Amino acid sequence: MTAIDSDVYKTLLESTKAIPWRIDWATMTFSYIGPQIETLLGWQQNSWVGVNDWVERMHPDDRDYVVEFCVSQSRAGVDHEADYRALTSTGEYVWIRDVVHVVRKDGEVEALVGFMFDISERKKTEEHLIRLQKQLEEYSFQDGLTGIANRRMFDTVLEREWATAQRSGLPLSLLILDIDYFKQYNDHYGHIKGDECLRQVAKTLSLAANRPRDFIARIGGEEFVWLLPETDAESARLVAHKCLHLIRQQQIAHEHSAVSPLVTLSLGVGTTQAAVGSDPLHFVEQVDKLLYQAKHNGRMRAEFADFRTDV
Repeated sequence: MTAIDSDVYKTLLESTKAIPWRIDWATMTFSYIGPQIETLLGWQQNSWVGVNDWVERMHPDDRDYVVEFCVSQSRAGVDHEADYRALTSTGEYVWIRDVVHVVRKDGEVEALVGFMFDISERKKTEEHLIRLQKQLEEYSFQDGLTGIANRRMFDTVLEREWATAQRSGLPLSLLILDIDYFKQYNDHYGHIKGDECLRQVAKTLSLAANRPRDFIARIGGEEFVWLLPETDAESARLVAHKCLHLIRQQQIAHEHSAVSPLVTLSLGVGTTQAAVGSDPLHFVEQVDKLLYQAKHNGRMRAEFADFRTDV
């Protein structure tokens, strides 16, 4: 290559936003790094002497993995890429993507040449999209009004706990709860107060759940469920009475209820053994029938069944 060609080549390299560099493998020193490095990171071009200058100007959380990866790939003669956070002269960090080409001579690694790219904006966009995705996932499993889980999440948890119960052979209990005469509540107090009532009931039930796997969800309208893994019928009965008591303690006025001047609940409470091949939705239907039985028998009460004892 002539001197003129070399000058043209250098001008082209240094006119790009990407930062060209070259490291001699035998000495692990920079034989060249583009002046753009000063614009991006603030470090002077002549301060990039050896590979340690590159390592020390890398975020501590990225350093071990990136260095180990790049060294191993380079030794193997494999071209590679690495993303990491590079330290600026002002103490901040910029996301860099290093694209590396391994130069070999007579079968041995002679040098590494590559380009550094500023990918900070891309990383910000990726992180923003990840946050949005997480929010969407949370919203898709969350009841927008009360903040507790929704029907979709209940279906997912039920399927998981059903499979666990099938493996363990331990009982699984379910409560389905309904606010008594809620239509009359809405008609009398208005939907804003009705929403407040739903939120208060949801909060009360959530505070009452004292085991990590107890699961509460609003599955529609004024109807809630409480799934109790590894819970027998007697323990489920105690939880049901606790629900009735806690809601009564809230002293939420309900002048148009036919059973009480306060907001009350009706409950269906069932316990089952999740046999292999059994259907969890059938169990939900059985407990739902118990809820309607509670309503038929006067409301403000719970109806119970231990389906494990059925013939």
